[in-house]
Amino acid sequence: MTAGVHTAQNSSALDRYFHISERGSTVGTEIRAGVVTFFAMAYIVILNPLIIGTVEDVNGNTLGIPQVAAATALTAGVMTIAFGLIARYPFGIAAGLGLNTLVAVTLVASEGLTWPEAMGLVVIDGIVIVVLAVSGFRTAVFRAIPQSMKAAMGVGIGMFIAMIGLVDAGFVRRIPDAAGTTVPVGLGIDGSVASWPTLTFVLGLIICGFMVVRRVRGGLFLGIVATTVIAMIVEALTHSGASFEDGQPNPTGWSLAVPLIPDSFGGLPDLSLVGAVDLIGAFTRIGVLAASLLVFTLVLANFFDAMGTMTALGKQGNLVGEDGVLPDMKRALVVEGFGAIVGGGTSTSSATVYADSSAGIADGARTGLANIVTGVLFLLAMFLTPLYEVVPIEAAAPVLVIVGAMMIAQVTDIDWSKFHIALPAFLTIVIMPFTYSIANGIGVGFIAFSVMAVAAGKAKDVHWIMWLVSALFVLFFGMDPILQALN
Repeated sequence: MTAGVHTAQNSSALDRYFHISERGSTVGTEIRAGVVTFFAMAYIVILNPLIIGTVEDVNGNTLGIPQVAAATALTAGVMTIAFGLIARYPFGIAAGLGLNTLVAVTLVASEGLTWPEAMGLVVIDGIVIVVLAVSGFRTAVFRAIPQSMKAAMGVGIGMFIAMIGLVDAGFVRRIPDAAGTTVPVGLGIDGSVASWPTLTFVLGLIICGFMVVRRVRGGLFLGIVATTVIAMIVEALTHSGASFEDGQPNPTGWSLAVPLIPDSFGGLPDLSLVGAVDLIGAFTRIGVLAASLLVFTLVLANFFDAMGTMTALGKQGNLVGEDGVLPDMKRALVVEGFGAIVGGGTSTSSATVYADSSAGIADGARTGLANIVTGVLFLLAMFLTPLYEVVPIEAAAPVLVIVGAMMIAQVTDIDWSKFHIALPAFLTIVIMPFTYSIANGIGVGFIAFSVMAVAAGKAKDVHWIMWLVSALFVLFFGMDPILQALN
């Protein structure tokens, strides 16, 4: 009896701290949905090393794929747990896609920085983001954004993550320039679902769609598991292999992880990249002005990537207030800002809130308890890489498409009858998937909103922060010519 009372008290304390019942959830739902979020995000442990682990810096050094993989899992685990404990929202955090490419391509490959110097700028970016969050400026920006633009950001992110799912599954593919066509993308291979992995994705999409229609509890998680089993059977029968084998492309192979029974189930992670940071090297190598402009670029991309994602996830989970802003937003933004500091400190690039968290939210996640589960799984992933690599991206991609279909419902919150509102919203929505960047969509949308307000004679109705941010984005989009002029 005493043990039962003690368990009930612990459960009640857990409930009160995370507001589980208040948000209409249960402990079981949070645990299950946290697992779903992990599987939807786990690809970053494989993808981030491919983006930043193989690029040579000015000294010919690379970070290394195993080292980046281990550090990526560590960063995601620590930051996701921290966000869950402090901000108490079910938003996973990991190395930001787009941000990692910016670091690898612009800072290292183009500007000629060493990896420690580039990561030093990422740490500084994080410090600036945290200061802006502590000062309340980030929250003020949230409140200055019109409701139509907040809805557009949610829809755009839904389109963006659906596009990611379709591309990762090979359902949508880039058409090579050598093909002699002006069409940039197409369906599958030559207009056909011509690979077993893509067919597996289609089956997974049907399974997940069925689960949602039938309102099966934990349906998306069950869909991932069922699709993974199908993938393992398909690979055993077809031997499709990886999309790249011995350095050569294999269009009919699995995009990232090949669903095979692993030879082993674990090993010790290599965390040698942790702390390999040079905070001042970039300023001495390329000059204070050029390095400062690079920090500005990182801050702007990081700032609005997270802002748009939080807005969309909050609306999806019915966690926002009537003003479209999350309660305790300032605390959430401060914790998220530390993601850049930690990401730079572990040489994995800036860590930020993940739109893929929408998979767990769609499966019922409403509190930070789901984040604790997701974060623990990321920490285990450092040791159990062979085990979680069994799940191919083609098994998780259907969830991203399903969630995209859910998030597009916010399009009804936009007044399409007024073109000065419709055009900025439309551009925000389409630019995100078309350019593979949340920040780009927000930036173009903000600029268009300000310009269209002038055209409609409503310039005085635009908050001064919107004008300021629009001007900053004009500078952001012209950053390359500015840097070239400086060099």
